[in-house]
Amino acid sequence: MNVIICPGIHAPELTDSFVTSLAIEEHNLLVFPTTQYPAYSSWHVYHWLQQQQLVSQDLLFITFSAGVVGGAGAAIALQLAGYRIAALIAIDGWGVPLLPIFPLYRLSHDHFTHWSSAILGGSNESFYAEPSSSHLDIWRFPEACQGWGVIRKTQCKQPCCFALALAKLYPQGQLYPKGLSQETRPKRRGQGDKVDERSQTLLLRCSAKDYLKLLLDKYVKS
Repeated sequence: MNVIICPGIHAPELTDSFVTSLAIEEHNLLVFPTTQYPAYSSWHVYHWLQQQQLVSQDLLFITFSAGVVGGAGAAIALQLAGYRIAALIAIDGWGVPLLPIFPLYRLSHDHFTHWSSAILGGSNESFYAEPSSSHLDIWRFPEACQGWGVIRKTQCKQPCCFALALAKLYPQGQLYPKGLSQETRPKRRGQGDKVDERSQTLLLRCSAKDYLKLLLDKYVKS
């Protein structure tokens, strides 16, 4: 599995901090050089990847900000060219529509970005920071960005395996049923709430790093 990092328009040091925090194995990792090419250019991402030494035809994209535009377009083109896109992780890709032709995950620096981005495509699993983080800090310091892993149940009668895996790997987190209104949405409650099987959405308190590490474990190590 190749992990493809598509940064946004910012100092390269922020991406270095992100990669260090997640401890991604270097032989699996390729970082799109935004100092040489536009971060938002799918064409450049696609052709740059064609010139790289890939360990396999399986690709996992982790994209941020303007890099969501470049990475998402390139991922579609690569899928059509015969590569297998394991998943695309879009971090703060506000305003960027995503087509569900492969697994998608959105991470957002606040609740507004979370719900307004979901309108343009996503999946049943996502993350948003609460309290809100700055746009750049969710990329630079994912370990310090606390929030909610959101898991929407669809056909499963039990909490989905992703939710259970999060709870098992990060026992300090707590699963909450998510209400339908803003007022009933848990914020900083410390009571021992239990999962309501009738609820259609579950929340897990975790950091952005926790959430990303589980996705890496799911796709890179599987």
